Amino acid sequence: MAKTKKEMALVSSQKEEDRKAIQQLKQAIAEGKHWYLALLEAIGRWKSTEEDYRGRHYSYLIAGEAFDWLLLAERLCEELNSLIPEEEKVALLFFDQPPIELTREEFKGLIGLAKYRAYLNYLYGVLVEDALILTAMEDVRKERRTLGLPENATVMDEAYRRIYGATQEALLQEFRKEKKYRQRKSITLTELKEFTYWLFKYRLKSSEKARVASDTKKALLHLHRHWTKRSRFPGKI
Repeated sequence: MAKTKKEMALVSSQKEEDRKAIQQLKQAIAEGKHWYLALLEAIGRWKSTEEDYRGRHYSYLIAGEAFDWLLLAERLCEELNSLIPEEEKVALLFFDQPPIELTREEFKGLIGLAKYRAYLNYLYGVLVEDALILTAMEDVRKERRTLGLPENATVMDEAYRRIYGATQEALLQEFRKEKKYRQRKSITLTELKEFTYWLFKYRLKSSEKARVASDTKKALLHLHRHWTKRSRFPGKI
């Protein structure tokens, strides 16, 4: 669908603000500010919710509500080349381990309140929901082992039925129908994140409050175990 002149002007304005954010990021690092702090400030200034860069599509805001800050961090690191230590960049982008410890309030202050709230949507709607699915799959596998049954492709479907009352395929078809997306065999990482966030909202609508609370607690415990090795992760619960 072609953009209107007003939409094109907005996109152009956002791109200009993003260019300024990148310039300020590089300048701050050159003047001696720690690259991670400068990076978070640049994230706070960033305007675009999605973009195409070097042949890759970046979607930073899932469903207009959930902010994937690490994806934007990855995009900004592409601009920095030799300005930051490679091992610190890898630790942040691949293992969620920032180079310096920040409090939750410090992290919030650097990226801004609106982005922080959207990040919490991503945390609970994508990361925690993923953890819930993994936890359910682990439960199914344990039950099968106890009964002496082999693990097979039905493990995931059973996990989805327990959480959402339907198979992954059926829910994915419903999600795509609702979003008017093409029904296909493959799924992109961006669509998978959006689907996971949709599942989170689907669960909130279709499950009893007590069940939602119980499932969310179970997923949070799973993440807590996973994050005990990452004590400096800014979104740790």
